[in-house]
Amino acid sequence: MENIMTLIRSRRSVRTFDGKAIPPETARQLEVWLSDTENPFGIPMEFRLLDPKALGLSSPVITGETLWLGGKIARVPNAEEAFGYAMERLLLRAWGLGIGATWIGGTMDRPAFERAMGLAAGEMMPCVTPLGVPAEKMSLRESLMRKGVKADTRLPFESLFFDGSFDAPLSPAAAGELAESLEAVRLGPSAVNKQPWRVLRQGEKYHFYKKQSKGFGPGEAGDMQRIDLGIALGHFALVAEAKGLRLRFTREDPGLPKPGDMSYIGAYEVTRQ
Repeated sequence: MENIMTLIRSRRSVRTFDGKAIPPETARQLEVWLSDTENPFGIPMEFRLLDPKALGLSSPVITGETLWLGGKIARVPNAEEAFGYAMERLLLRAWGLGIGATWIGGTMDRPAFERAMGLAAGEMMPCVTPLGVPAEKMSLRESLMRKGVKADTRLPFESLFFDGSFDAPLSPAAAGELAESLEAVRLGPSAVNKQPWRVLRQGEKYHFYKKQSKGFGPGEAGDMQRIDLGIALGHFALVAEAKGLRLRFTREDPGLPKPGDMSYIGAYEVTRQ
C-alpha cells in the first residue's frame, strides 16, 4: 500500500463523482482486495461490488456514481468494529488508486441494498459506499453537508488521547513513536464527524474506548459509533505496523476509572520481542 499516512491525511469523503465507469483494471484490482477481510476480532464478512443501474441502488446525497461497495457480517459481538476495520482498509487502498468513497449508513434505499447483498437472517449490512473518480467540483449539496458537520476539522490531540488516566492528556511529544499512529486515529472519518474514539495509554498498552454521542446507539444496522472505533483501530495498526512496530490486540478491560459515557473496546499492546 502507498505510504499509509499520506493516504489517511489526503483522503476525504466523496459524494460527487464524474459519472464515468471505473477503469476495468482498477475494478479488477478492487475485486481482488474484496477477499481481504482481516480484522483483530477474527470475524468473517463478505464484500461485494454492486452495479447501481442493474440493481436499482441509489442515495439522495450521492451523484455521478457508477459502482457501489456493500458488505455484510454476522450479527455477533464486535461485528461493527470488525466491519469498520476491514472496510476502511479497502477504502484507503481504493483512494490510493484515485477512487473516492464515503461511508453511508442511513441515507440510502436500505431494503434495495440489503436485497442486492443477499442479506440472510442473523446478518447485518452496517454501511455501503459509492465508488468512483471524484468530480472536479463538489455539488452544492455536498459542500453544504461538509460545512454542516465541519468535515475538515478534528478535535485537538490532547482532547482524544490520555496518559495513565483520563485526567492526564497525552501530548504528541510525550506519545513518542506512537504519536503518528494516534494522529492517524484523530484524522479518521466518523459518523457526522463526532469522533467518538478515546485512547488511554497504560505503559505499552493503548486502550480504546467509545465515547457515546447523543442520538447514536444500537439499531438494526448496528451501532455506527462502534464502526467508527473499528476505523480508529485500523488506522492505529496500519501506521504502527508500517513503522515496523509489532502489536498484540487484547480485549481485557483493565477496569480503569472512566467517564460514564465511555465503553471499553479493546487495546493494542506494543510488543518488543
